[in-house]
Amino acid sequence: QNEEIEAMAAIYGEEWCVIDDCAKIFCIRISDDIDDPKWTLCLQVMLPDEYPGTAPPIYQLNAPWLKGQERADLSNSLEEIYIQNIGESILYLWVEKIRDVLIQKSQMTEPGPDVKKKTEEEDVECEDDLILACQPETPAKALDFGISENRAEIEELPPIDHGIPITDRRSTFQAHLAPVVCPKQVKMVLAKLYENKKIASATHNIYAYRIYCEDKQTFLQDCEDDGETAAGGRLLHLMEILNVRNVMVVVSRWYGGILLGPDRFKHINNCARNILVERNYTNSP
Repeated sequence: QNEEIEAMAAIYGEEWCVIDDCAKIFCIRISDDIDDPKWTLCLQVMLPDEYPGTAPPIYQLNAPWLKGQERADLSNSLEEIYIQNIGESILYLWVEKIRDVLIQKSQMTEPGPDVKKKTEEEDVECEDDLILACQPETPAKALDFGISENRAEIEELPPIDHGIPITDRRSTFQAHLAPVVCPKQVKMVLAKLYENKKIASATHNIYAYRIYCEDKQTFLQDCEDDGETAAGGRLLHLMEILNVRNVMVVVSRWYGGILLGPDRFKHINNCARNILVERNYTNSP
């Protein structure tokens, strides 16, 4: 295992990321083209002690556009590679197979920005759609903020604080908080967070925000599950209970290969509550 890990780091450089050295959890960001990527995917793997002898890597494919039959076909391809190479190191074969799929996809399709970068946001009520960048290397280009001169001052990137991680059964949760007063700042915070390779490779980045509109005496608020069903709604509900305003909380989860059941929601909300209390957004004990 150690030789394979060293080889992957040498071959792929900054694309290869160590999430948890002790638990042997790694990720790699794969794209169809290094200079001008159209399609990008994160492969996260955990290497069990039995790998490569008698067990395959535990893996997760992370990409907003990867769904349904396309996800199933890619998973089947990876599992077929494992079956054909039982007992051998296969991470390199997996990465290059994924890259081949992305290259073929790029040649067959010319994706629009929504197909490439957008997560499911059926419940967004505000006019500004929240776009998550698949390629954090160019967040400004991907998000196209379009800041007008008269609002540039309030639409500066707000400061971002990071909470203390919580780890349970190899899954790690960490909250990030930023003050926000308009939807465009929400975009900026997401783009800035996604510049961090480790955050960008998280299995889920769940978020919620609440902005108080003084003129209408109402809240502009929304949330995103990022694949962790119902987590965004639970996070937003917590923020409503705590009656916080003009703040955004993002909770990153790195899956460790062991299912946590309902405990995962407890950890997500505890991370969020802790950082909201620490940053004095609530008087709750």
